[in-house]
Amino acid sequence: MNIILLLLLSIACAGVQAADNVIQITPEHIDNLGVKLGKPEPASQVPVLYAPAKVAIPPTHEHVVSTAQAGLITKLHAAVGDKVEKGQVLAEINSPDLLALQQQYLKAVNELELGRAVYNRDKKLLEEGVISGRRSQETRSQYNIYLNEAHEARQLLEIAGLSAAEIERLARTQRLSSLLTVRAPMSGVVLERMAAAGQRIDNLAPLYRIADLSELWLEINIPQERLEDINIGDQVVIDNTDVTAPISLLGQSVNPQNQTVLARAIIKSMPAAVRAGQKVNTRIIQGSDRKAFKVPNSAVAQHEGQAYIFIRTDQGFMVKPVKVMGRQDTDSIITGELTGAEAIAVTGAAALKANWLGIGGDE
Repeated sequence: MNIILLLLLSIACAGVQAADNVIQITPEHIDNLGVKLGKPEPASQVPVLYAPAKVAIPPTHEHVVSTAQAGLITKLHAAVGDKVEKGQVLAEINSPDLLALQQQYLKAVNELELGRAVYNRDKKLLEEGVISGRRSQETRSQYNIYLNEAHEARQLLEIAGLSAAEIERLARTQRLSSLLTVRAPMSGVVLERMAAAGQRIDNLAPLYRIADLSELWLEINIPQERLEDINIGDQVVIDNTDVTAPISLLGQSVNPQNQTVLARAIIKSMPAAVRAGQKVNTRIIQGSDRKAFKVPNSAVAQHEGQAYIFIRTDQGFMVKPVKVMGRQDTDSIITGELTGAEAIAVTGAAALKANWLGIGGDE
């Protein structure tokens, strides 16, 4: 590369003169140096940082479905990847323990009915002056005991997984059933199946893991020394996708293992390009309140820690200092005393830099 550059410069030497910030070059020698022109494009967003991230499910959007009663799984209705609706039957379990709970509930209901009849009778007798107030209080106290026992038995059935309609049907028909249906507590997607049909399980054994994927989180590891550059509300872009997510949280502690701080961005609408558990590369971009431009990386030359571009003039090129605010793929975002109408060298900047510094200058 350097040999070719030296040869080109030797050919063009007679037509090139360099001042402090101006390179005088005749038009016929521009092609010999491989210089091509372009214009800086206005840029409203500046990439601040590239960082790895993990796609996570919010805790409130994930649920492990388990059974409250031991028994034998007779049927599973959902597979991994299926979409389920809230209240949809996921599994059927034959549970002998459920029979005991139903029997306890029916006994409590029958005792409550008897206690209510006695209470209503004694209440009427008290009004007629037939019985004493003490006896009426004893009857009312016993009725409240029956009422609490019926409520307790009903709650145990609800905890076991019976719906309100199933409990009402049990009270109406007085028919016991050992079949327990496990229903989805939320609408979502089945992420994992943890049991199989024909398997005997204990109470609280997990059956499925389901999640609502309408919202996902990007958990980003920000180096602690770059934390001051990041703000809540900055946009996060996942590489090779059109998915963007705003930063909603910056962590208050540093991971002692890698000295990074957790930043969280929220993804809405379940985009097809993103999956829960996926590891991705991201870039964080900010809106710029300064006039910024996008130019190819090849248009920017570096010298002693300062960035420069080369602006075409009638005499040749003017060397213009600029500030590189960030890089995005093959482009750089720069700011400086520019209008956007300038014609700049987008290729051949290395040759112009060598002319500017002299043949023996640093490259």
